[in-house]
Formats: sequence, structure tokens, C-alpha cells
Amino acid sequence: MNFVDGVLHIESFLAITLGIIVLFLGRRLTQMSYWLKEFSIPEPVSGGILVSVLFAVLHYVTQVDVSFDLATRDLLLVYFFTTIGINASLKDLFKGGKPLIILLTITIGYMFIQNLTGIGFALLLDQPAVFGLLSGSVSLIGGHGTAIAWAPKIGEQFDLNTAMEIGIASATFGLILASLMGGPIAKYLINKHNLKATEGEKVDVGTQQDSKQTRITSYDFLDAMLAIHICIILGAILNEVVSGLGLDLPLFVSCLFAGILISNLIPASYPRLTGTRWPARKPAVALIADMALGAFLSMSLMSMQLWALVDLAGPIFIILAAQFFIAICIAIFVVFPLMGKTYDAAVVCAGFGGISLGSTPTAMANMSAVAQKYGNSHQAFIIVPLVCAFFIDLANALIIPYFIGIVG
Repeated sequence: MNFVDGVLHIESFLAITLGIIVLFLGRRLTQMSYWLKEFSIPEPVSGGILVSVLFAVLHYVTQVDVSFDLATRDLLLVYFFTTIGINASLKDLFKGGKPLIILLTITIGYMFIQNLTGIGFALLLDQPAVFGLLSGSVSLIGGHGTAIAWAPKIGEQFDLNTAMEIGIASATFGLILASLMGGPIAKYLINKHNLKATEGEKVDVGTQQDSKQTRITSYDFLDAMLAIHICIILGAILNEVVSGLGLDLPLFVSCLFAGILISNLIPASYPRLTGTRWPARKPAVALIADMALGAFLSMSLMSMQLWALVDLAGPIFIILAAQFFIAICIAIFVVFPLMGKTYDAAVVCAGFGGISLGSTPTAMANMSAVAQKYGNSHQAFIIVPLVCAFFIDLANALIIPYFIGIVG
């Protein structure tokens, strides 16, 4: 940790330590708050938002900026998506083929609606149309990574000096809204339609709150870690191969597919050094997934520099309020019916809340919070990551230039 020119820079090791503390803080807040527990607000969200607000107060009182080295956070994301790949079977993927196509089609259609909403409200607020595009799929469906990638190009083409700030602010506030909407949507649908999870289904992330804890030994944990590391190594190799072909994918996407490949190519009876079967759908993998996702999201939210976004809050809040309302309507009146009005569909809707305004980890955290309270939905944990971690990024890469041409 060092302090230079009014900026307190927190190094990677201390950042992840603080992230763990924030995760425990979120857990305590959730235990103490009926509202947070009842509406399945993810624990890292409640803790992360509170700490980011405290850092903003610190900034206004002392004029000190706080920044974090988030290299370790990004590794946690790789760990998490590798566990999702390990838990996926080809049988599940083929079974989820139709729901996956339905969700993908809905989401792509929603991306057009999202951009039209952003552009329309920007014009109503006497802002440039491209302002609305930056508050559309560039930053919401796309998240911080897409906003950072496209903002310089958009700013240069349209002579908009604040393009980066608009994109980052929209992605940040969208992340908060996405974290808060998934649980309430699922609760509403589950209660209204009296939906029940399939009994006895093993969880993909974490453990159910009302179930007896499964005993996990140190060797169970190490076996899961070994499997994850093998998949990450293969994922890194795949990433280099794909990059050499001219297609840049995030490392966590390559590791997701590596996990799927290894889990489905290794025979169940294949001898392993550990003396056990490949740890797909085992409690140790679910535990590691929960730990990685929780720490990643708590670090992401606690590191938001809210004070840097205040100047743009006015018009962005209005646009995002419209985006928030439309996303809820799409989830309840489009996604849920077309996905079959089942418990799985309700959990997918919680994930769609994360996709629509936030990020892939937000979608997974929303579903994890719902699954821990009401029961697991393995189908949701298969199709949602494939839609929002791979296909949507490719679709957005084509949709954004299309709308740039329209507003230009």
C-alpha cells in the first residue's frame, strides 16, 4: 500500500484481503436484514456497495482517492468459470439446447431495445444520440470491458470528450442495479406461480442455506483445485490458439470451454493420481465456485470510484431508470413465459437481470443467491453462462457498429 499525489493505492494482496473482509461484512448485513435475505440480494453486493460508499465519503472528506490492484480479482473470475465448465455435461448441454437458443434470441432482441431506449431518452434529455448508445449495450450488456474498449473510438468519431466517463458511469451504476434486481424478480415469480426446485439436485455454486453441510476433506478440496488448474492450463493454451486465429476471447471463456471438454472426454472409470473420479458436480467444486465468485464480486463493487461519476449522474440515472424498468418487464413478461414458466425459468430470470444491466458474474451471483434459498437449477447454471459469457459478446461486437452507423 502506498500514498502518492493524493491517491491511496492498495496492492493486490491487501486488495483480496479486503475483499474477503467485505464478503464477511455482506454476509453479516444479510443475516441482520430481513429485506436483504428475503429478496436474495447477493452477500458480496450488500457488502461491496456499502464499502464503495464509505470510500466515496472518505474522498469527499479528505480528498483522497482510493485505487486497487485487481489482478487477483481477475484470476478469481477464471477460477469461477472453470468450475462451471467442469460441472457441465454434454447431456445437459443437449438437453438445454432449446432453452439456450430461446434465451440467446431474447437477449439479442433485447440488446436492440436497450440501445433504442438509451438513444431515445438521450434525445429527450437534449443529449447526443451517442450518449444513449454508451448507456445502452456498450456499457450495460457489455459491461466495463466493452465500455472501455469502445469509448475511445466513439469519443473520437463523435468528438465526445466524456465518452469514457459516460461508459464507465453507466456500467458502474448498471452493475449496482443488476445486482439488486435478480433476487426480487425470482422471488416474485416463485411465489406467484408456487414454483419448486427439483429435490435432491446438487448445487453448482455454494451450499443451500437450509441443508446439512456436506463434509469436505482437505484432499477433496485439493482434488478439486487440481482439476481446476488442469482446465486453466488447457484453457490458456486454447486461448493462445484462438488468439492466433484472430479471435480475442477473455481467458475465463477459454477456461470455461476447457472445463467442458475435459469433463466430457474423460471416461468415468479413467484412473487418476488422486484415486477418485473427476470431481464434476462435487461439493468441493461448488465450494470453490462460491468462494471465487463471492470474492470477485465483492472486490469489483468495493473498488467502484463513485465520486468520479457524480457529474454525469443526472442524465445517466434517468436513462438507467428506463433501462431498469424495461429489463424487469422483459424478464417477467418475455423470458419467464418463453422459458416455460418453471422454477428453472425463474432462476434464469434472476440471471437475466444480471445480464441485462450488469455482467456475467452479476448474473451468476443473482442465480447463486436464489439457488441457495430456494434450491438449485442446474439448467440455469449451464445456459446462462454460455449465453452471456460467449455468444452475447460476439453479438454485441456486431450490434454496436450497426448503431454507430445509425446515430452517425
